[in-house]
Amino acid sequence: MSLPVRSAVLQSPAYPFTPIDAPTKLDQNESPYDFPEALKKLALERVMGLAWNRYPDLNAESVRRAVARFEGWDEAGVVVTTGSNVLIGLITELAGMGRRVLTVKPSFSLYALEAQLLEGQLCEVPLNADFSLPFQALKRELERGEGVFYLAQPQAPTGRLDPQEQVLELLAAAGERWIFVIDEAYHQYSGSDYRAIVRNRANVLSLRTFSKAWGLAGLRAGYALTSPELAREIQKLVPPFGFSALHSAALEVALERPEFVLERVGETTFERERIFSSLQNHSTWTVYPSGTNFLLIRTPDLEAAYKGLLERGILVRKQGGYHALKGCLRVSVGTPDQNTAFIAAALELG
Repeated sequence: MSLPVRSAVLQSPAYPFTPIDAPTKLDQNESPYDFPEALKKLALERVMGLAWNRYPDLNAESVRRAVARFEGWDEAGVVVTTGSNVLIGLITELAGMGRRVLTVKPSFSLYALEAQLLEGQLCEVPLNADFSLPFQALKRELERGEGVFYLAQPQAPTGRLDPQEQVLELLAAAGERWIFVIDEAYHQYSGSDYRAIVRNRANVLSLRTFSKAWGLAGLRAGYALTSPELAREIQKLVPPFGFSALHSAALEVALERPEFVLERVGETTFERERIFSSLQNHSTWTVYPSGTNFLLIRTPDLEAAYKGLLERGILVRKQGGYHALKGCLRVSVGTPDQNTAFIAAALELG
C-alpha cells in the first residue's frame, strides 16, 4: 500500500539512533550529572503552584525574558523551543526549502536530514583530512548562492573548534544572502562565544541548548540568539503555546541559579583532558583533541572496539558510517569513575 506522503519524506532516513542499555552510558554527549536536587525541588514547588488547566505563555515569554537576562540579549531576539534541534528544522523551513542548505561533512546529521525532508538543495563540503574547515571551498559556495549555512562551533562529531578569523571571513562571503547559523551547543566546554559577532548582524544567529552543560536533556529545551527581525520571522513557525508551563518553571529556576554549570563544566573539561592524555600512547587507537564534552577516537577495527567496550559495560557511539570517520567511535565524558573505567577498558583492548 502506498501512502499519500511527500517523496522527500518517504526517501529520507529516520534519525540514526538506537537506544541500548549499559551500566556506563557514554554515547549521547549528556551531562553525567542530573539537575541539582535542591533546584529540582524548587522547580517542582513552582510547578505545584501553577494552574494546569490554563494555557502556557503564547511564545514562552517568561523563559525568553530569563534567557535574555542571562545572555545579556534583547528579549525580542530570543526564540525558545523544545530543543535546538527543533530550531534547525524551523530555520530550514524558513530559508532552506527549495533553496540551498550548506554545511560541512561530517557534521551534526540533523542539518542534512532536515534539508532532505524539506526539499532543500543540500550541499555538504567535506572537511579537510585534519578536520579543519574546507575554507576556500566554503567561501566559493557562499559567494555564489543563498539559503541557510549551518556551522557547528565547536564541530560535532569531531570536537574541533575552528579559528574565529575563518568564521568571520565566511560571514563576509555570505553577506546578507544567507541565514548564517552558528551552532554553539558545546560552547561552554570550549570557552568560545559568538554573541558579539551575532549581535550586530541581522541574518546571523547562535543556537544554544540546555541539553549539554546544563544537564537538562530530559526537558528538551533550546534557544536562538539573533536579531529581533529574524527572531520575529522564526517565531511565526513555532507552534503557539508550544512550550509548556512545566518546562518553563524548571528553566527559570536553572537560569536564576546557573552557578552549578560552571563547576560541572570545569570538571568535565578536566576529565576530558585526562582521557585524552591517557590515550595518547595507546598502541592502536588515535584520539583527537576536543573542545566539547566528548572525544572522537579512531580504531583499526570499530566493531571489535565497540563490542569490547560494551562487554565491559561501557556504551559509546559508533561513527564509522560518516564521511572520513572510518573506524571512529565517540565517547562522552562521564563521571571520574566512569572515565577511569573507560580508560582501563580502552587500554586493555589495545
